[in-house]
Amino acid sequence: MAQGNEKFVKTASELLEAVGGRENVASVTHCMTRLRFNLKDRSIPDVENIKKISGVIGVLDAGQFQVVIGATVDKVYKELCKIGDFEIASKIQENLDKPRTGFSWKKLGNGILDGLSGSLVPIIPYLMAYALFQLLTSVLGPMVFNVIAPGDALYDIFAMVSAAGLFLLPVVVASTAAKKFGATPVVAMLLVGILVSPSFMGLIGTQSNIYGIPFTFNDYTGTVIPSILTAYVLSWVEKGFKRILPTALKIVFVPSLSILVMLPIMLVLIAPLGGFLGQYISGGLVSLDGTLFSIIGIILLGAFWEFLVITGMHLVVIVTLVTVFSTNGSESFVSPGALAASMAVAGMALGAALRIKNKNEKSLSFGYFIAGIVGGVTEPGLYGLGIKYRRPFLGMMIGGAIGALYGGITGISAYALVPVASVLNLLAFAGGSTANLINAIITAVITIVASAVATYYLGFSKKQLQELNSVE
Repeated sequence: MAQGNEKFVKTASELLEAVGGRENVASVTHCMTRLRFNLKDRSIPDVENIKKISGVIGVLDAGQFQVVIGATVDKVYKELCKIGDFEIASKIQENLDKPRTGFSWKKLGNGILDGLSGSLVPIIPYLMAYALFQLLTSVLGPMVFNVIAPGDALYDIFAMVSAAGLFLLPVVVASTAAKKFGATPVVAMLLVGILVSPSFMGLIGTQSNIYGIPFTFNDYTGTVIPSILTAYVLSWVEKGFKRILPTALKIVFVPSLSILVMLPIMLVLIAPLGGFLGQYISGGLVSLDGTLFSIIGIILLGAFWEFLVITGMHLVVIVTLVTVFSTNGSESFVSPGALAASMAVAGMALGAALRIKNKNEKSLSFGYFIAGIVGGVTEPGLYGLGIKYRRPFLGMMIGGAIGALYGGITGISAYALVPVASVLNLLAFAGGSTANLINAIITAVITIVASAVATYYLGFSKKQLQELNSVE
C-alpha cells in the first residue's frame, strides 16, 4: 500500500511541477479518468514531457488542460491536492488575473463544452443508480423474465426509485451546475425545484404572470438544459449582489434578492428556452429513427463517436438523450452507434495486445481492454494506443462501423440511458423484445472481433512494430 501511495505521490509531484507549480494552477478537479487543470498561463506546460511522466496516459488541451490518468485518477488527485494545498473537489473559480482575450467561436465552443462537462460529469453515478432500477423493472418484469409484476412490492419500489431519479434530475443538475459556475448550490436547487414542485406541475398548460410578465406552466421533469442555464445566470446575479451589499447583510439578502431577480428570468426566458432546445433536438433524433439516414448516421456514430468523447462533445448528445428517454421511452439512433463505438475501443486494445510482442506494451494493451470491457473506461485505450500510435484508430473505426451497421439494420433500441462503455451498456437494450437484446449482444461481439482483426492487420506500421517488438 505504501509503495502504491509513493507511486501516486511521485506522479502528482511531477505533474504539478510540469504544469508550472502551485502558482500557475487556478483550480484543479477530476472526472472518471482525467485531471482537469485551469491554468493561469497555458503556455507553460510541455505536453511531450508530461506524457513521459509515469502514470500519465495522455494529454488533452480543449477548454481545460486535461491529463489522462485512468482508473487511479482519484488517488493521484488526492495526492496532488495535498502537495499543492488545493481544496479537494474544488470547482473552477473566476480568475481575475487572467488576461482578457477577444471573442472567438472556438473560445465560445470550448466554454460551452467545459460548462456542460463540469455540470454533467458529476451526475454520472446518479444516472447509473436510477437507470439500474429502471433496468431491473424491465428485465425482471413482464417484458422479459416476468419474475415480478406491477402491484408486487419489489416491482413498485424499484419503479419508485426510477421515477424519483428522473423527477429529481433537474434539481440534481442545478446543484452540480451551480458548483461549476460558482453559484450557491442550494439556491439553484430551490429555483429549479420550483419547476418540478407539485404546485407547479398541477398548473401545467395554464398561464400566469410574474411581476406582470406572462408565462406558461410547462413540464420540465427530466430536462437538464434549463437547470444549467439557470445556474449560470444565477452565478452572475449573486456576484452582483455580493459586490453591492454590506458583508453583514449578504447571508440573508443575497439568496432572497437573487431569487426575486431570477424568478422572471427563469420562468419567462430560461426554462422555456431550455425546454424548447431539449425538445427540438431530441425530436430531431427521434424523427431519424427507421429511415435510411438513420442507418448511415448510426454507422458514422460507430466510427466517430469516440472522437466526440475525446473532445467532450459527446456530453451534448447525452444531454439530449436524457430528454429523449424521458419523453419517448426508447432510442434507436445514438445508442446503437455509441454501443458499437465503445466496444470498438475494447476490440482495438485486444487486437493490439495480440499483435504486440513487447511484454510491457502487451500488458498495457490487455489492461486497456479490461478497462473498457469491464470498467467502461475508454480513455486509456484511446490515449494509450490511438493517440500514441495513430493507426490503431483505423482498426477502431472499421470495427465500430461494421458493428453499428449490424445494429442499425436489425433496428436495436435502448430503453434506458446507461452512460458507461462497458458490457453493462448492453442492459440498456433489455427493455424490449428478447430479439432486441440478442441483436445488441451480437452487435457488441461483431464490433469487438472486427475491431480486433482490423487493428491486428492495419493498426501498426512496419516501423512501429519493429520498435515495439525489439524493445523488451
